[in-house]
Amino acid sequence: MHSRPLPNFFAPLAALFLSMAAACAPAASPPAAIPAASPLPSTPAVQPADLVLTGGRIVTVDSARPEAQALAITGDRIVAVGSSEEIQAYVGPSTRTINLEGRLAIPGFIEGHGHFMGLGRAKTILDLTTAQTWDGIVSMVAEAARTARPGEWILGRGWHQSKWTQAPTPVVEGNPVHETLSRVSPNNPVYLTHASGHASFANARAMELAGITRTTRNPSGGEIVRDRRGNATGLLRETAQGLAGRALDAHEAKRPPAEVAAAMRRMAELAGQESLSKGITSFHDAGVSFETIDFYRRLADQGQLPVRLYVMVRGASNQVMAEKLPAYRVIGHGNNFLTVRSIKRQVDGALGAHGAWLLEPYTDLPRSTGLNLEPVPDIARTAELAVQHGYQLNIHAIGDRGNREILDLYARVFQTNADKRDLRWRIEHAQHLHPADIPRFAQLGVIASMQGVHATSDGPWVPAKLGPRRTEEGAYVWQKLWSTGAMVTNGTDVPVEDISPIASFYSSVSRRLPDGSIFLPSQRMTREQALRSYTINNAYAAFEEDLKGSLTAGKLADIVVLSRDIMTVPEEQIPGTQVVYTIVGGKVRYQQRSR
Repeated sequence: MHSRPLPNFFAPLAALFLSMAAACAPAASPPAAIPAASPLPSTPAVQPADLVLTGGRIVTVDSARPEAQALAITGDRIVAVGSSEEIQAYVGPSTRTINLEGRLAIPGFIEGHGHFMGLGRAKTILDLTTAQTWDGIVSMVAEAARTARPGEWILGRGWHQSKWTQAPTPVVEGNPVHETLSRVSPNNPVYLTHASGHASFANARAMELAGITRTTRNPSGGEIVRDRRGNATGLLRETAQGLAGRALDAHEAKRPPAEVAAAMRRMAELAGQESLSKGITSFHDAGVSFETIDFYRRLADQGQLPVRLYVMVRGASNQVMAEKLPAYRVIGHGNNFLTVRSIKRQVDGALGAHGAWLLEPYTDLPRSTGLNLEPVPDIARTAELAVQHGYQLNIHAIGDRGNREILDLYARVFQTNADKRDLRWRIEHAQHLHPADIPRFAQLGVIASMQGVHATSDGPWVPAKLGPRRTEEGAYVWQKLWSTGAMVTNGTDVPVEDISPIASFYSSVSRRLPDGSIFLPSQRMTREQALRSYTINNAYAAFEEDLKGSLTAGKLADIVVLSRDIMTVPEEQIPGTQVVYTIVGGKVRYQQRSR
């Protein structure tokens, strides 16, 4: 849910990567059935496979053969799926065989909406998700300030005022003010990003460097939150984050290019390790710059991308995109590890930061209906470029007004381009919808790119923001969308949430909140729906359903093996499920350590 791209402290590397730049209408309804698996050979006279998984329960997400016991892999592809006896024919002297010992194997999880470098970066800064109070955050910053060099920025992410065990004092619009934070960090600028990515908190030194004073005006699509005397509290909502973000960019621009390059590689490495340990084999990266795409391409060329990336272009003007989109469009680069064929825009903010664009005012902030972050006419121009250059368009919309504006825009574009039959445009998040707009996703062929874990993370405070009527009618309505025939996908929006697909799967099927209550139980997914939303549906949302998303002969051998059968165990046992193996392209990229 980032309101802006990550502070561009990678900018010094732009020149290093430019030479490696990638040479690089209504959407059709999803296919009625997944292509059938290739038949097993009638005789054992087959070439031995490189890897065989046997002795397990394999849920294929392939309607032609929904379940099996074993499968064979040669190179990076599945060559056969069947019983353990059938697949034994593929075992030769050099075949590696893994006995699943009854465990569940499923297609590799596809993260449908996350921020890859953001995940890596979150591993290198303060983790504020563990703080239960504002005082706890102040203590974490004080500790960091004791060892920081004068002038060094102290960064953190993950705070959420609605999840604290007690309210801060004093408080403005439910949020703290900067004085206590500034007292413990007088010599260091501090920049702490909200869990949603749609607000940040700055201390006095950071605001000074950002030029924020009593007379600083709110930028379009953002707010500098102030107290009754007009003083900035330190909370920067939505695009106002850019004021401090640019000051941070200027600081990072002074770093030696080699140091920045090493930091980028380290972030990619950390993000890959975390993804693989959670069973992620593909990752829809929801918005990066052209310079970061150059970096990804270099990693792909070197065979060093740890997971497959489906990348959305983000942060460039329409003029720049018109110049660069043709050269950057690339599909399956680096042995199917890098695809760039989509664009990300953002019409509004997030509910938690009062930035989602609503048709009616917030219940707990009646002065506001949220924020329109990027002008709809400007997004409309991006839509024209997407059609012209063969790019998918994926627009962040959370509030009911934001979603309606984008559905209206898509309808106009689809009508004008009626000859384009398979655009598969998406709305990212689609968290709060007006009842009249719910059927429009299926009618227009718009993909609802949602995140199951957001419902249970946000559920405790959503009614306070929207009130009971709007919450019941249109908040996180997965089942209502699914029942109309809409394509619903799943993910975590990492680093907004933990990247764990097990946690998001559990949220999708249980909707159970921390207090044990169930948030809108009628909207729970079935386990089959939840698995499809994390596999074949995400593959379809990236035009890759013929390549991944099911365990079918001929598709990429991207597989995850789990310690528990999440399709059959009692619901309360799902969260304790662990990843035993993550296999990408026939290679074991992660294996659980023996206990």
